[in-house]
Amino acid sequence: MPVDLKHVRNIGIVAHIDAGKTTLSERILYYTKKEHRMGTVDEGTAKMDYLEEEQERGITITSAATTCHWKGHHVNLIDTPGHVDFTAEVERSLSVLDGAVGVFCGVAGVQAQSETVWRQADRHHVPCIAFVNKLDRTGADPDRAVRSIRARLRANAVPAQLPIGCERDFAGVVDLVREVALLWTDELGERYVEEPIPAEMRDDAVLARAELVEQVANVDDQLSLLFLEGKPIGADALKAALRRAVIARTLVPVFFGAALRNRGVQPVLDAVIDYLPSPRDAGAMEVERVDGKGMEKFAPEPDEDLLALAFKTIHDSHGDLTFLRIYSGTLKTNQSIYNVREQKAERVGRLYRMHADEREPVDEVGPGDIIVAVGLRFTKTGDTLCPKPRAVQIGGMLFPDTVISQSIEPKTAADRDPLNEALNFVARDDPTFRFRFDEETGQAIVSGMGELHLEIVGNRIARDYKVPIRVGKPRVAYRQTAAQATEGDATFRHVFAGKPQFGRIRLRVEPRELIQPTVALSIPNERVHRQFWLGIEQAAKAALKSGLDLGYPIVRVHVEVFDGETRDGETTEAALAKATDDAFHAAMKQAGTVLLEPIMSFEVQTPTEFMKAITGDLNSRRGTIEQVDNQGDQAKITGQVPLAETFGYSTSLRSMSQGRASCAMQPADYQPVPPEVAAKLFF
Repeated sequence: MPVDLKHVRNIGIVAHIDAGKTTLSERILYYTKKEHRMGTVDEGTAKMDYLEEEQERGITITSAATTCHWKGHHVNLIDTPGHVDFTAEVERSLSVLDGAVGVFCGVAGVQAQSETVWRQADRHHVPCIAFVNKLDRTGADPDRAVRSIRARLRANAVPAQLPIGCERDFAGVVDLVREVALLWTDELGERYVEEPIPAEMRDDAVLARAELVEQVANVDDQLSLLFLEGKPIGADALKAALRRAVIARTLVPVFFGAALRNRGVQPVLDAVIDYLPSPRDAGAMEVERVDGKGMEKFAPEPDEDLLALAFKTIHDSHGDLTFLRIYSGTLKTNQSIYNVREQKAERVGRLYRMHADEREPVDEVGPGDIIVAVGLRFTKTGDTLCPKPRAVQIGGMLFPDTVISQSIEPKTAADRDPLNEALNFVARDDPTFRFRFDEETGQAIVSGMGELHLEIVGNRIARDYKVPIRVGKPRVAYRQTAAQATEGDATFRHVFAGKPQFGRIRLRVEPRELIQPTVALSIPNERVHRQFWLGIEQAAKAALKSGLDLGYPIVRVHVEVFDGETRDGETTEAALAKATDDAFHAAMKQAGTVLLEPIMSFEVQTPTEFMKAITGDLNSRRGTIEQVDNQGDQAKITGQVPLAETFGYSTSLRSMSQGRASCAMQPADYQPVPPEVAAKLFF
């Protein structure tokens, strides 16, 4: 039976690693009766961490989707990873979700990856609510956590609750909207009672509710009128205004709890229903046609034309799984659909709703659904499916460039083809994984987001694809840029099979701040006809990736091809492409190159007694310490350090801190390699 769209919620759980995302997800599954027991991350029994690698490591590696029901609402939930190496999983999930729950540690507040996922949510215009978790932990400070959300995320965060007690004494919350206390009474957290606000908290609750009302009134005109007229503001009016503010992304309500102790989860579920948008609230998708002839508007209605986005693929021996978000129309089994990028028709074999790694077959799905299709042969992450006459391409997914490489080779010659096949499967599933084969050594050079990323890829090849491999040491993915602006001029003359070929290109190379290189053509049409321009542009982009003598791609440059020369009957696209490549190499040789290395932002959480040893070690690794934030007997050290100096750092940090410190890193920038360091690399 179809579900009314206003009763559908598509949400993601996002946060820094170890903030409690998966624990919160497991409690949600239990309280919504989707699961009959609570899984735990520490014991490796969490339903949403279904991969063997996840259960062994106690972290989320791949986003897992499920569907559950709460108070008459259909909730599609995606639990995302919190480790920076798997940020692509967060990116593609947020690209199709209507709302998100940001989970924050009640002790540490906003952490490194918290900022990354929040920026991703902002870029995709995803409304969010915040859940401050782990208030039962020693050192928990809800006020400090809220302040960090405001300061580091620049979010208009306002508590919608007040915690009752803290650390060992955390027992419940005060609901500021309805002005009642919620107290949990059993170990499993299934039952909680509503009571009057405790006498000792009444004054604080009155002030906090007044602050909530004022902040909502500042961003909502309807509530502002009631507020300015001095009229009493009841729970229904405040809840409606708060919903409008959340959907407009002008306010982030904050909720409190301790998911591991089963406290505070049900109010978060209520908040998902009350404040996060439905697909109908998200409205129609208006997308530019691929032929450039205006826009197409797809309403979230079952009788509209189909519009769907493929946001994830998983290779499976029984048929590859393609995760789809349906924006409009109806999709049925055995239906033919059109892939815009491939310009090919695909046929859907079967449709499933996913519950982590379990599948529930369905015959048809409609607007707002997040489902899996089996049988799509060509569809990849980011592909749009819609009618050919209304061909559009939904954009928005941004995947970071790789920062680390290592070699992989099969243990026997017989395993070379299976390795190539396995690498192709991994690369199709993971947009942040790259590989190429070194022609001289025969090794596969794989590139990814970090040591953990490549380690898990290697384990997957050996374990899932049964290919025995040898793995080399990780290597930094350096880059190069031009030292100054300069021009290059090259002429290609050659005779092939008695036929002369000619092409001349002049171009300019300029250093830029933007890391991604750009190419522009401003050649007068009478000098080089437009029919050759695409080939010239592709040749310039290929030259940027070639890496010159050192083999590292060129970044932070702008290439402008401004002149050329052709001859009737002699000029070919290949001749102009070779001239473009030669001109680029000539320009870069004259400009001089600067070697760049990836720089990582780090955030170390440590007991203060180990702070001196840790800061000294970071300095020895060419690290720059930007801030030290003392939080009682804990300290948070933030700064930047070259990726080349971080290999094996987690092991060293454990040794320096007796296993009590933790570190999170994420790519931040590329900076010139100091000459003395570069000399050691190549001489």
